[in-house]
Amino acid sequence: MARISLNPPRTLTVRIAQWYSRRKYGKVLDPVSALGHHPRVLLDGGRFEQRLAGWNELEAGLKHLAVMVSAARIGCSWCVDFGHWEASEQGLPMDKIQFVPQWREHPELFTGLELLVMEFAEAMTETEPTVTDELAAELLRALGERAFVELVVMVSVENQRSRVNAALGLTRQGFSDRCEVPLRGHASRRRTSPW
Repeated sequence: MARISLNPPRTLTVRIAQWYSRRKYGKVLDPVSALGHHPRVLLDGGRFEQRLAGWNELEAGLKHLAVMVSAARIGCSWCVDFGHWEASEQGLPMDKIQFVPQWREHPELFTGLELLVMEFAEAMTETEPTVTDELAAELLRALGERAFVELVVMVSVENQRSRVNAALGLTRQGFSDRCEVPLRGHASRRRTSPW
């Protein structure tokens, strides 16, 4: 249950943000409603997110894995739920995405570079970051400096998103329901996972 009302005052900023959210995602995102209590935070956050969407030095699939691992490590069920939908919209392999929260248990599903990116995202997300010089150097060699910087900032941004959503008490909003994620011979992941 959200810790703040999801019915903010209907300022012009909130109405525009809700309209845009319904148009783009099919419903009003709970973070939009929660942040709507402070329209300047909502507006500036929206502008920032639009700018982030234009960054393209880091391959989109790697970026998504990093963001999902960070959200899962923090325990933001809203972010992981939305991340499944985003992965589906981007055409990422859902039979792989479903295992991102437990990536260490299924390393055979991921490439070496994907494993490095997820390890880095998790290390960076720790309350006291555990990124090593060796891990950073390996990623720099594999990605290059520009993509590495983008990876660092995207993990940092997801930490902020996930921590805000978790602190506001936002939980899954049903986005993963739109992208059935069948497990081989099992019930779908969303039915067996707390995410």
